[in-house]
Amino acid sequence: MRLRLLLVTLVTLVVAGCGDASPQPRPAPDPKVVGYFTNWGVYGRDFQVKDLDTTGQATRLTHLVYAFGRLADGRCTVADAWADHDKPMPAADSVDGVADRPTDPLRGNFGQLRKLKAKHPKLRVIWSFGGWTGSAGFTEAARDPAGFAASCHALLGDPRWSGVFDGIDVDWEYPNACGMACDTSGRDALARVLGALRSAFGDSALITAAVPADLGKLAAADYPAAAREANWLSAMTYDYFGTGSAGTGDTAARHRTEPHSPLTAYPGIPRDTATTTATVTELLRLGVPAGKLLLGIGFYGRGWSGASEADPGGWAEAPAKGRFEKGMEDYKILAVRCPPTGTIGGTAYAHCGDQWWSYDTPETIKTKMAYARSRSLAGAFVWELAGDTPSADLLTAVSTGLSPS
Repeated sequence: MRLRLLLVTLVTLVVAGCGDASPQPRPAPDPKVVGYFTNWGVYGRDFQVKDLDTTGQATRLTHLVYAFGRLADGRCTVADAWADHDKPMPAADSVDGVADRPTDPLRGNFGQLRKLKAKHPKLRVIWSFGGWTGSAGFTEAARDPAGFAASCHALLGDPRWSGVFDGIDVDWEYPNACGMACDTSGRDALARVLGALRSAFGDSALITAAVPADLGKLAAADYPAAAREANWLSAMTYDYFGTGSAGTGDTAARHRTEPHSPLTAYPGIPRDTATTTATVTELLRLGVPAGKLLLGIGFYGRGWSGASEADPGGWAEAPAKGRFEKGMEDYKILAVRCPPTGTIGGTAYAHCGDQWWSYDTPETIKTKMAYARSRSLAGAFVWELAGDTPSADLLTAVSTGLSPS
C-alpha cells in the first residue's frame, strides 16, 4: 500500500510538470554600472586607483573602464607609460597599503588595478582606446582592422599585466563623421573594427564602444551592425550644449545658458533633439537592442560667467573658470561652491553670483535611471569617476536607481 501511494505521488508530480508546457521566463540580467577612470587623473586631480576602493565606488561598479590607450599608425599602444605601469606607488596610494618597489615588474595604475580586482573579484576591467583627442588613429585602423585588432590583443596580453583587462573599449569620436578631425571610413567602419576585435579576442572578452549622442552623427555609421559585434554601446548623452569648448554644443548655443545634459526637451530649448530621450529613442529606432545600450551620465558641470539671469536661456559672457578646463568643473566642487537652484528637462542648474552651471545631481540621476529602466536599457555608464564626492553620492544614485529594489 505504501509503495502504491509513492508511485501515485510520483506520477502526479510528473504529469503536473509536463502539463505546464510554457517556457519559464529568464530573469533579467543585472544592470551594468560602468565607470571611466582616467590615467591623467592621478596627476592634478590626485584621484588614484585606491580611491575607487576607499570611496566605495568599486563596490557599486560592475565594470571599470580605464582611459585611455593610444593609437599610433593604426595600432594599439600605451598612452602614458609612467602613469600606466612604471610609477612606483607609495603605500598611501596603494590599494593594499603596500608600496611598490622600483624593481617590481608591474607598478603604476595597472599594478593597482590588479590589486583592486583581487579585492573586488567580481569587478571587470576594460581598457579604452581613443577619446576626443585620440580618435584620429581609428581612420588608419579601419584600413586594416585585423592588424589593429591583433596589436590590441597583443598589448592587453602583455605578460607584465596579463589578466588585468577583461576586454577593450573603442571610443572613436566619430566614425564616418567629424570630431576634432573628420573621418570618411564608411558607414560600416566601426562594425568592421569591432568585428575584428571580436575575432581576435574571442566570445568571452568584453568588446564595447562609445557612441555619439548627436542624431546627425548617428546617421553616419551603422550602429546596429556595431552592436551585433559588441557587448554593449555607451551613448554619450551629455555635452548637448557646451560653453564654446571644442566639441561641446553648437554655434547657436555657445552664449546661451542651456543645460548640457537634459533628459527631455523643455520650453525654449534650441534643439529639441538635443536630449537623452531623443538619442535613446533614435538608437532604438535604428535597431540597436535596448539590452545592448547604456545611458551616459556626466559627473561634471558646464558653466558660464557673466550670466545675469537665473533661469536657463539667458545670455552669458564667457566660460566660467574651472580648475582644469574653462567652462567645466567636477560635481564634487560645484555641489559645494555653486549648489543647484533649479531643475529643467530632468537635469539641474545653478546660478551663483554671475556664474551659471548645469549638472546632474543624485536626484536627477535617479530620474534618468528610472527612464533607463522604462526603456529596458542594459544600464548606465559615467564619465568620469573622479568627479564624484568622497562618499560616492552620484555613483550610488546610479546603482540604486538602476536596481531600486
